[in-house]
Amino acid sequence: MIDLLLTNTSRGDIGISDGRFVAPDEARETRDLGGRLVTPPLVEPHIHLDAVLTEGQPRSNRSGSLFEGIAIWAERVQDLTVEDVKERVRRVLRWQLACGVQHVRSHVDVCDPGLTALRALVELRAEARGVIDLQLVAFPQQGILSFDGGADLMRKAVDVGADVIGAIPHYELTREDGVESVRFAMALAEEHGLRVDIHCDETDDEHSRFLETMVAETIRRGMSGRVTASHTTAMHSYNAAYAYRLINNIARAGLHMVTNPLDNAVLQGRFDTGPIRRGHTRVKELLAAGVNVAIGHDSVMDPWYPLGYGDPLQAAFVLAHLGHMSGADELRTLIDMITVAPAAALGVQNHGLDLGTSADLVVFDATGEAEALRLQRPRYLVMRAGKVVAATEPAHTTVTWDGVTQDVEFR
Repeated sequence: MIDLLLTNTSRGDIGISDGRFVAPDEARETRDLGGRLVTPPLVEPHIHLDAVLTEGQPRSNRSGSLFEGIAIWAERVQDLTVEDVKERVRRVLRWQLACGVQHVRSHVDVCDPGLTALRALVELRAEARGVIDLQLVAFPQQGILSFDGGADLMRKAVDVGADVIGAIPHYELTREDGVESVRFAMALAEEHGLRVDIHCDETDDEHSRFLETMVAETIRRGMSGRVTASHTTAMHSYNAAYAYRLINNIARAGLHMVTNPLDNAVLQGRFDTGPIRRGHTRVKELLAAGVNVAIGHDSVMDPWYPLGYGDPLQAAFVLAHLGHMSGADELRTLIDMITVAPAAALGVQNHGLDLGTSADLVVFDATGEAEALRLQRPRYLVMRAGKVVAATEPAHTTVTWDGVTQDVEFR
């Protein structure tokens, strides 16, 4: 007799015993899920946890631009303490868990001689392990070569406990410095056997082409599958011939790509007078070329983005519109882009609902992918190793119409 049997799910009956998925059988407890959508855990491949919940500190981003956000954050970093970071991040991790997120890759600013935020998140990584697993990226927000002592801080970040090596080549002072920063990051990752995740070409400038350097370094160093390029918004402005060649080389190199619809929809196109660019990389063309593309949330109430609560479903909903991904198959792909695709980018092992793997899953209060995106409801149930770690009672809504009060269902 197994421990738990979940019946009437989008995946059929699901058996759980000793914290793992097993074949459906007679169970000590049976739970009818009413036809709801069941998926593997959500995975957040790109967020800045060190900056969450700092909107308005010390001031708000009046222009809404990327560069004003960076300037404001440079001021806020000076007031960071370990407890300040941990207190804010714990709140957001709980929000993410309620949304079904069980794996998170967070970029952490290391342009701080004390590495305060990184030290705080290393401690929190140990605290959260087994509920939400954290990967920490050594992210040089002010640049590696353009920030005094930046290269040494990157090496120090590895010693402190960074899991992934980052860079921001388009923010370096010159193109040559940008190229060198990519090579430095790739070499450091190769030396320590770490993964790479670089903020790359997050600009509307069609001349920003550091992604090709990432591709070349990945191929030359034999790091296929270990490298992620995040944002790459300049790709939306490349000419078609160059973009075609680049996308084929991305596929050849085995790069993972992360697009961040929420932040980049408001940060990009700020210099356009019309038509205003959407601020996204070439998602559909990358997917068609067989490239693994994931969706990131990026920010939660920080100097770059004043909204959000850490739900990847919100980011997927925005991409459905701005990425022209409203077709039936595309809506299903969007759910993959917040579950299995980011899991591959992070190297999460045994991420799925296969027999014998850890019984980690998310139950949406919806009957399918399209309905989940349309309704944007809180997750009905979240399980980790067969235990419920988050649950939400379905909303009960009534309206009074012509003097009669009735229940309303949005399906």
